[in-house]
Amino acid sequence: MVLLYTKMTRWKTVAEARRILEQETGTIYKDWGGKLPVALAYPNTYYVGMSSLGLQAVYRLFNQRPDVVCERVFWTERDKGEGLVSLESQRPLAEFRVLAFSFAYELDYFNALEMLRQAGIPLLAGERDEGYPLLIAGGPAVTANPAPLADLFDAFVIGEAEELIPTLVETLQADLDDKRRTLEALAAIPGIYVPVVAGRGEGVRNGDPSAPLVKRQWIGDLDAYPTASVVLTGDTEFGDMYLLEIARGCKRGCRFCLTGHTGRPLRERSVEALLHQAREGLKHRDKIGLVGAAVSDYSRIDELVTGLREMGARISVSSLRVAPLSETLVKSLAESGSQTLTLAPEAGSERLRALIRKGISTDEVMGAADLAARYDFPRLKLYFMLGL
Repeated sequence: MVLLYTKMTRWKTVAEARRILEQETGTIYKDWGGKLPVALAYPNTYYVGMSSLGLQAVYRLFNQRPDVVCERVFWTERDKGEGLVSLESQRPLAEFRVLAFSFAYELDYFNALEMLRQAGIPLLAGERDEGYPLLIAGGPAVTANPAPLADLFDAFVIGEAEELIPTLVETLQADLDDKRRTLEALAAIPGIYVPVVAGRGEGVRNGDPSAPLVKRQWIGDLDAYPTASVVLTGDTEFGDMYLLEIARGCKRGCRFCLTGHTGRPLRERSVEALLHQAREGLKHRDKIGLVGAAVSDYSRIDELVTGLREMGARISVSSLRVAPLSETLVKSLAESGSQTLTLAPEAGSERLRALIRKGISTDEVMGAADLAARYDFPRLKLYFMLGL
């Protein structure tokens, strides 16, 4: 009876993965022969994870390499005994050489632990030998502070992964004798933090206390690494659009914002490169979603949205500042059918906004509201933080 239940629950998991794949466009399928198998794990639901442009970018970067097969896996509430399988080939996580977790939010740490339990993988790094996958974590939350997960993960990517992945893969492909040697080799890669090599209580360092801090990695030329939707599905928050990252980082340094401190310096993609990517995206969706810490801060925003509209694209944006707020952008959003203009004053008084380095005047907030009214937005949404 127990064996029958296990087979039935595993079949339910496999059937659900296949149902999801039927709704996707752009899924990457690769043969496993002679390749490094990497499970790209997002510790939240498929609906949330497939809204992450960062996850899609890493999926593309790994699979661009002929010596890697990268498949996705997501957290979901399951009955005990169901286990976890990858989407693309429905393989158990224990069959992968590497589990690469992407953390955008600290609360997802709890889901990651549950994923490991479901996969039958010991939680503590010290309890996993060469028979288990190597666990690597990256993402904004980890870059800000890997310490809470230091006992659980074997290694951490600090910063941006684009230029780090080739060396990481080559190191993991090497035929090293044991896990310790592999970890020592990983620790020699700039931007990789390995707790068992660094030791606890010595800061984010690999080796002795006099060693330099692990340096956060970032890329200078964003155009060299196009970042846009790879897999398209309607089963996500942005299912009706093709996402484009237009910039990375932020120059403002608001006190409460992670991106303004861990994503510096501000870098922008060229309009020419973005319009080229948009042409490809419009083959799949008629709406282009512009992604950045503050889309309205993009220095050539008027030129970009004008070019997109001339191509027939509808436009959506991830975030806007109250000031500067381009009228051309607001008009384009209205023409694209947006029903809500969303802005973030963050605090109700100029004194508090100055304290958190938001630097927005009440007159600028009212000016943005006037602009929303001028273009007949039915709703104006304002974000505030309480308790300052």
